[in-house]
Amino acid sequence: MPVYAAPRPQQRYWLHVLLLLATCFTTLVMGARMQYNFQHGQSALSMADDSLPYFPVSWMFSHPARLLGGLPFMTTVMLFFMAHEMGHYLYCRHYGVYATLPFFIPMPTLIGTMGAVIVIRSRIRSRTALFDVGIAGPIAGFVVALAVLIVSLGWSRPAHPGIGGAEYDLGYPLVFQGLHRLLVWMNVLRGPAALPLNRVLLHPMAIAAWVGMFATSLNLLPGGQLDGGHIIFSISPRVHKLVSRLTIVILLPMGYYLWIGWFLWAILLQISSFRHPQVAEWPRVSGGRTWLALLALLMLALTLTPAPFGHASLPEFIQQVRAR
Repeated sequence: MPVYAAPRPQQRYWLHVLLLLATCFTTLVMGARMQYNFQHGQSALSMADDSLPYFPVSWMFSHPARLLGGLPFMTTVMLFFMAHEMGHYLYCRHYGVYATLPFFIPMPTLIGTMGAVIVIRSRIRSRTALFDVGIAGPIAGFVVALAVLIVSLGWSRPAHPGIGGAEYDLGYPLVFQGLHRLLVWMNVLRGPAALPLNRVLLHPMAIAAWVGMFATSLNLLPGGQLDGGHIIFSISPRVHKLVSRLTIVILLPMGYYLWIGWFLWAILLQISSFRHPQVAEWPRVSGGRTWLALLALLMLALTLTPAPFGHASLPEFIQQVRAR
């Protein structure tokens, strides 16, 4: 009896290339602005210069050298998202799971993008495969972000009196603080770079590393269909629902007291918890993957920033709206 396999849909390579180029452009523009701010003694994320539009395309092209200024940020942030998504993609290929190449999302946000995604279009047949696909992206992205952070922390500059380390008052995850202190202790960081993080201006590449760490923590949130949710589900499908609900419960007060954006992530977790890939009960995840699960938990602890932006709790947000 013949068995017929449904043909796989064709990859739209032109669309992947178009989105990749568009995202390179948007991150290059915002990176050029960051470099300009950094060179002029301002926070890389500052929007205080009224002479520049929010998305300064014409300003950048009016001086070709400014294009080069945007390259460090563009290259590092794109490398992070590429590594993360290709980690997922390559393990999908390893297990014979059909997935698209990464779709990059160009957007004139503060960093020039909303990240990247791959779309899985066939069934993941085992819990082991689900675990490996889920954890490969965060590990690959974390390694890239960590390497960039080690290199770029030494390029920090002292903030001028009266100027905070960042206009957006960035909160720093444990990996930032711990690595900074370690490098200072080892005498690798000297001079201005050895100052406390709240007294320096971060180089745009260090901002890209911050973005990578923040994105890693969001993806490792243990719930829904995020990477952390896939890891939990592959280990114990029954525990997944409980952990997802517990994560949502924890995010709600965090949204009120720390950062209003946690409300959005609580909603996304709730929506994505309705469905999950159906995988075979056996074989279960075991062996060395147990240690990898602990590594994922450690990465979450190191990269999570409960208050990523200062003055962004719900009461403070409401107060700012009323003040306008």
